[in-house]
Amino acid sequence: MTTEATIKGQEQKRPLFRLATLVPLLVVAGLVGVLAVGLRHDPREIPSPLIGEPVPRFALPAVRGRSLGLSTADLKGEVSLVNVFASWCVACRDEHPVLMQMKRQGLVPIHGLNYKDQPADAQKWLDEMGDPYTRTGADIDGRVAIDWGVYGVPETFVIDREGRIAYKQIGPITPELVDETLLPLIARLRGDRP
Repeated sequence: MTTEATIKGQEQKRPLFRLATLVPLLVVAGLVGVLAVGLRHDPREIPSPLIGEPVPRFALPAVRGRSLGLSTADLKGEVSLVNVFASWCVACRDEHPVLMQMKRQGLVPIHGLNYKDQPADAQKWLDEMGDPYTRTGADIDGRVAIDWGVYGVPETFVIDREGRIAYKQIGPITPELVDETLLPLIARLRGDRP
């Protein structure tokens, strides 16, 4: 009888043991699935709720050593780019030659929004690296960038003639992005014919 009671006790514990083993395995499998889906998304393709909306209202003084600041009013009347940059940003240094090339080619007016930078550092950086910007606003406290929905630097916005945000690029601009995305969009916004 003792053997029979032991067998019955073990049979009753098996379903509990199986359930206790199965639940953590299901939780781990679920987490792996969520992470796998997240890894497939490109963080530069985060949709901005500001696409199609007017640029936020702002007025920034010029970066030290520059004469033209940047404001909402400056972004109406022509298609342009607004590039958010900082002297301390490594990726900004990587994209800077692309911006300089765009300026040399006269592709589109490029305006700079200098994010959380020391005035002397921003001036030195533009003096040494070259200044691709028509206007450059100093957003020392980062408040304006927050209003623009900036996640980090660099970020670049395409602005249409009416002063609305048409496109947002998170991360550095590359020659491929210019050729495949920015230039076709700029041409379309300008109404250029192919």
